[in-house]
Amino acid sequence: MSVRRRAALTRRILAGAVLLLAATASVPLRPYAPSQVVVAVALDVEGRGIVYSWGGGHADEPGPSTGTCRGYTGRILPCPATRTVGLDCSGFTRWVYALAHGRDVLGPGTTDDHVRRMRRVGSPVPGDLVFFGKVTKKRLRTHHVGIYLGGGRMVNAPETGAVVRVDRIDQVKGFAGFYRL
Repeated sequence: MSVRRRAALTRRILAGAVLLLAATASVPLRPYAPSQVVVAVALDVEGRGIVYSWGGGHADEPGPSTGTCRGYTGRILPCPATRTVGLDCSGFTRWVYALAHGRDVLGPGTTDDHVRRMRRVGSPVPGDLVFFGKVTKKRLRTHHVGIYLGGGRMVNAPETGAVVRVDRIDQVKGFAGFYRL
């Protein structure tokens, strides 16, 4: 994706978020109001057909980028990440949260890095992150993250060869919990 197309996409997503905020300005907000914006932005991104790229979304600024083949374990060989502009799961959530919050609140890093910046919640709301892997007091090893939509669904960048899409949470093994900033 060219820099010009990336900038245009970012402007459209931000415009959609502003419209959502303006439309709901007179509606009393819940305690975790950014969740509504996170969901709106995530669904907007999902509708744009952005492809998965291992390591994509981890440039200095959040957003689609070429990935890396370091640590790649995907089914498509040879690794296509270095020639694919897209997002991996943590790059996707980082970008959506940056668009929704107006700044890079998750920062660069892996799903493990992101879960460390958040707190686990027992009663999730749409917009929370859902992590998969092992999260205990002694061990942290996550392998996937998505944005919770409610009703057992999430928006996520699932795997090489796929696009950002809505999936059921139970389609991914190793549910580790819901997390919020």
